[in-house]
Amino acid sequence: MPFGCQSMVGKIERLLLKHARDAFGSQENIQAQSKELKYTGPPDYELAVREYDRFAELLALHIPEIRFLPASDQVGLDSIYLHDPVIVTERGAILCRMGKELRRSEPEVIGRFLPELGIPILGAITGAGTLEGGDVVWIDRRTLAVGRGGRTNGEGIRQLRKLTEGLVDRLIQVVLPGSVMHLMSLLSVLDEDLAIVHSTLLPESFRECLVARGMKLIEVPLSEYDRQACNILAIDRRKCLALSGNPLTKELLREAGVEVLEFDGEEIALKGEGGPTCLTRPLLRS
Repeated sequence: MPFGCQSMVGKIERLLLKHARDAFGSQENIQAQSKELKYTGPPDYELAVREYDRFAELLALHIPEIRFLPASDQVGLDSIYLHDPVIVTERGAILCRMGKELRRSEPEVIGRFLPELGIPILGAITGAGTLEGGDVVWIDRRTLAVGRGGRTNGEGIRQLRKLTEGLVDRLIQVVLPGSVMHLMSLLSVLDEDLAIVHSTLLPESFRECLVARGMKLIEVPLSEYDRQACNILAIDRRKCLALSGNPLTKELLREAGVEVLEFDGEEIALKGEGGPTCLTRPLLRS
């Protein structure tokens, strides 16, 4: 099959990206939208395009197939973070329903494109349900952790549970503190027995669950948490892509036997508060 991503750590074979050029459009577009979208500051369009070129070139060195979601006037700047609108299972894609209202059109747009890549639509979160991909973490192929907070609600999780019947043996609901955007803000899985976490805000019961599974947990230093240090993309087992500028976290990862690749993302990551996982949507992992 050309799809299937019930893992956070298997080697990425197919990847979907949306270039900053197509998400941001122009500096005028950035100025018009960034404040309402609550960016920490308006990205510089030209710098963002150059950052993204280098980001995509780095990924292309390690991933066999990369496709790009086309530009659309139905979505805004946040469409660069295309991990959030869709989840890819072994039976097809589940279209999310965004908790951030200004992103509500994104799942429909990506849903029209995925069949062109040979990926069927398994279902969608509808009605009062909200669910964002940044809250959905595969602990292993049959175990799913889902953050419940400002972006994902109980009804969204109920619908996800129904849509993944037969695919998931256990779904763990993680209640997030109000200050946390997504579960992936606090957790990135790097191998079946290794994860990086921010335990200060991670619910203790969930942390204990991970430890009971035999996972070693790398603790992100508090001084680097706000620079997306916990948001790390595993390209393969113990091989990851991280935002540059977090030297303490980088050293902890290397001490744990993780190969660390870095990219500069002041414009495409930090200003929109999205790390390398947010910027990517793996379609197939081996």
